[in-house]
Amino acid sequence: MEGEEAADLLARADAAYLRVDADPAGFGSAAAALVLESRQVGHSEALVAALRAEAWAERARLDDTQARKLLNEAAGLARRHRLDERLGEVLVTRAAVNLELGRVTAARRDLDAAANLVAGDAARQRDLQQAALHQNTGRLSLAAGIYLRLLAHADLAIEVRCKVANNLALIEARRRSFDSALRLLEEAARAAAHVGPALTAYVVHNRGWVHVQAGRLPEGLRLFDQAALLHQAAGLPLGELYTSYADAFADLRLLPEAATAAALAAGEFASTGVPLMGADAQLRVAQLALLSGDPTGSMAAAGLATRMFRQQHRPAWAARAALVTVEAQLIRCEAGPAELRIARRAAGVLQELGIRSEAAHAHLVAGRLAIALDRRPAALQSLQLAAAAAHRAPVLVRLDGRIATALTAQLGGRDQDVLRHCRDGLRDLARHRRALPSTELRALASGHGVELGRIGLAVSLRSGSPARVLDWMERTRAASLSAVEPPALDGLEDEMAALRAVHAELADARNAAPDEQTALLGRQRDIESRIRRATWVRRPGAVIGQDSIGPAQLRAALGGRVLVEYGVLDGDLFVVVLDARRSRLVSLGAVSVVEKQAQSLMFALHRLTRPRTGAPLAAARTSADFGLGRLAELLLVPLGLDADARLVVVPGRGLHRLPWAALHDGPVSLAPSASFWSRTMTATGDPEGPTVLVAGPDLPGAAREIEAVRRLYADPVVLAPPDSTAGAVARAIAGAGLAHLACHGDLRADNPTFSALRMSDGPLTLHELDSRGAAPRRIVLASCESGAQVDYAGEEVIGFVGSLMARGTAGLLASTVVVSDTETVELMCGVHESLRAGASLADALHQSRGAIGREDPRAFVSWCAFNAYGSA
Repeated sequence: MEGEEAADLLARADAAYLRVDADPAGFGSAAAALVLESRQVGHSEALVAALRAEAWAERARLDDTQARKLLNEAAGLARRHRLDERLGEVLVTRAAVNLELGRVTAARRDLDAAANLVAGDAARQRDLQQAALHQNTGRLSLAAGIYLRLLAHADLAIEVRCKVANNLALIEARRRSFDSALRLLEEAARAAAHVGPALTAYVVHNRGWVHVQAGRLPEGLRLFDQAALLHQAAGLPLGELYTSYADAFADLRLLPEAATAAALAAGEFASTGVPLMGADAQLRVAQLALLSGDPTGSMAAAGLATRMFRQQHRPAWAARAALVTVEAQLIRCEAGPAELRIARRAAGVLQELGIRSEAAHAHLVAGRLAIALDRRPAALQSLQLAAAAAHRAPVLVRLDGRIATALTAQLGGRDQDVLRHCRDGLRDLARHRRALPSTELRALASGHGVELGRIGLAVSLRSGSPARVLDWMERTRAASLSAVEPPALDGLEDEMAALRAVHAELADARNAAPDEQTALLGRQRDIESRIRRATWVRRPGAVIGQDSIGPAQLRAALGGRVLVEYGVLDGDLFVVVLDARRSRLVSLGAVSVVEKQAQSLMFALHRLTRPRTGAPLAAARTSADFGLGRLAELLLVPLGLDADARLVVVPGRGLHRLPWAALHDGPVSLAPSASFWSRTMTATGDPEGPTVLVAGPDLPGAAREIEAVRRLYADPVVLAPPDSTAGAVARAIAGAGLAHLACHGDLRADNPTFSALRMSDGPLTLHELDSRGAAPRRIVLASCESGAQVDYAGEEVIGFVGSLMARGTAGLLASTVVVSDTETVELMCGVHESLRAGASLADALHQSRGAIGREDPRAFVSWCAFNAYGSA
C-alpha cells in the first residue's frame, strides 16, 4: 500500500473509534469493515486501531466477551510490531471491558501496564478509566479526585469531558450533593450534544437517576422514559436503564413493576455476559423479593449477588448484598449473633466508603437485629449511627433515621419522645406524599410509614387513652385521599377510547380461541399501563385538604351520632368509641376470628345470588344469617351501644367490605377516616343540582329500576342505552345534586384504578371518573361491588367510595358484594322516597331496608349488600 493510502486508512481507523464512541449502532459496521480492509492490505497499525473501534462497538452491544477477544488480538499485534502507544490505548480500552466482565484485577493490570505507554489525550483516557475502576469498587474519594483534576484541563477532549462530568455527577449524588450533580450533568449534556446520540442517552439516563436519589421520583421517571427513547434510537441496550427503573419503582412502592424491571436487567446482563452490571441487577432482584414478602427468594438472589461482588472485589456492593440476606433471616426469625456481626460489618464498610444512605439503612437493620437478640448496648449504638447517617438525607432515607430515633427512645422507655419522632417521620412522609402526582402513588407511598405508624400506635394503646389512640389512627388513615389533582384527562382520551374498544372486543371474543383472548388481554394491559404511567410522570399539582381533627370538633360534626373506629395492632383488634358524652377504648380480640367469619359470610352471600333450591339454598341462608349474627357479636355487641344509635363507622384495614348496615339495627354511615367523614359535612356540591339517572347496558333490571325511580322526580336527566356512554355519564353527573347509576360493576383488585362501571360504550373506569373530576353531591351506585375498596399498606384504600368523596361527594350508597339487578328496585325506590323527604343516605337506606322483605334469597342479599358513606 502506498504511503498516502496507508495514511488515509490509519486516519479512518483512528476516526472510527471516536465515531463508534459517539454512535455505536451507526458506526459499528463501519469499524468491522475497516478491520477487514486492514487485514486485506496488511496494515498492522490500522488493524490495531480498527480492532479497538470494533471492540468498543461490541462492548456497547453488551458483548464484552467478543470485545475482549478483539482487544486481545489488537494487543498481541501491537506488541509484535512494537506499537507502544497503540498498545497503551488498547490496554486502557481492554481495562474498561475487563471491569464490566468483573475482572477487576485484570483491569488494574492493564491500566498499570498502560501508564508508561500513553501520553496526552490517551493518558487522560487512562486516568478516566482508572477513576471509573475506583468508582465501581466503591473508592469514591479517589475517583472524585481524578475526575476533578481532569476537568481542570481546559483542553480536555470533549468526549472525555462529557464522561468525566457524567461520572463525577454520580459520585456527587451518592454524597447527597444533588445540585452539584445536576450542574455537572448539564455540563456533560452540553458536551454530549457535540459528540453523539449514545452519550446524550447516557446523560439523560443519569439525570433521571440523580433525581431519583434526591427523592424527586416523578421527574426521575420522566427522564428515564426520555432516556429509553434515546437509547432505542441510538440502538443501545436497555439493561442499565431497567436497573434504574427498578430503583425508582421500588421507592414508589410499585413493587410488581420494580421486580419486572430488575428481572429484565438481570436477564439481559446474564444473556450477554456482563457480570459487573449483572451483579447490580441481581442485588435489585434480592431487594425486591424482600420488599414483596419473599425472604426465601431474597436470600437466594442475595447469596448469588454477594458471590459475584466478592469475585469482582467490590466490598461496598458485597456489603449491601450481605445485608439483604441478614434482613431476610431476621424476617424468618433465623438471625443470630453471627448475622448481627455481618450487619454491623456491612454498615461499617458502607460508612467508611462514604455511601451514607445505604449505611443508614444498614445501621438500622443492625439495630433491629440487636433489639431482637436483646443486645441493648449494641442496639443503641447502631440506632444512633443510623440516625446520624440519615441526617439531612432525602426523605425516604430520613424515614430510616426517624425509625432509628423512635426505637432508641423506645429502648429508653421515653414514650413521649417515641411519639415525637414518629410524628416527625410521618410529617416528612406527608410532604413526600403530597409531591406525588396521583392518588395511586400517594396511597402506595403510605407504605413507607407502616413501621412508624405501628410504633406510635403501640405507644398510644399503652397509654390507655381513647383520645390518643383515635388521634394516632387518624394520622395514618386514608392520607392519600387528602389531596386531589385538578380535573384533567392529560391527553388520554384516545387511550381511554381504545380501552373501551378492547373491552368490546373481549366481550365479543368470549367463545374465541385462547390465543385470541390472550392477545386481547395483552392489549388491555398495555393500554392500562400507558394510562397509569402518564399519571406517574405528570407535574404534581394536587389541592391539599384539611388535616385530621380533634375529638371536640368531631363531636360537633357527629351531631349525636356515635363514632366507631376500628384498628389492628399485631393481630389484635380494638375500637375507639366516641359519643356525645365520652370516649372509650375497647379490645375485641384476634382480628383473624373476624376475618375468617367475614370470608364465610361473603361466600354465603355469593352462593345466594346463584340459582339454587332446596337444601343448598337453605344451607347458604343459614350460613349467612349465622355470619351476620356472629360478626355483630364480635364487632358491635361488646361496645354496649343503643340498638337504634346512629353510627359512623371507620372500618380499618380488612373490614371495609363488611355489610355494616346489616350488622346494626340503626342507621350506619361509613368513611375511610373520621376526619374524612367530617369533611363531607362541608362538601361544596350543589344540593339543588340536577338529578341524573343512568341505566347501563345488558341489565333488564337496571332499566326497570331507573324507570321506577324516574317517577319520583319532576324533571330528572335520564341516560339509558345507547345514550349512557362513559363520556355522557361523566359529564352529566359532574355537578349533579343526586346521581343514580344502575349498571354492571367490575372490581379490579389487582389494579383498583381500573375498577369500572359498565356504560353503553364500555367501561367508565375509576381512573377516568377521577380524571374528569366528576363528583355529584350524592350518588347511588347500584352496581356489583361498587363499594368494595382495595386495601394498601399504611391504612390506605382505593375505590369509587374514597375517590368520589375526595372529589367532594358528600354522600354515597354502594354495594360491597355481587347483587341481582332484578331485586334492588324496591330497595332503591324506598331510598329515593326517603331522600325526597329530606333524609340522609344512611337514614334513607335504614328506612328502606326496614320496609322490604327478606325471604327471597336475592332480596336478602340486596338487603345486606349496600352501605352508606359520608354524611349527606
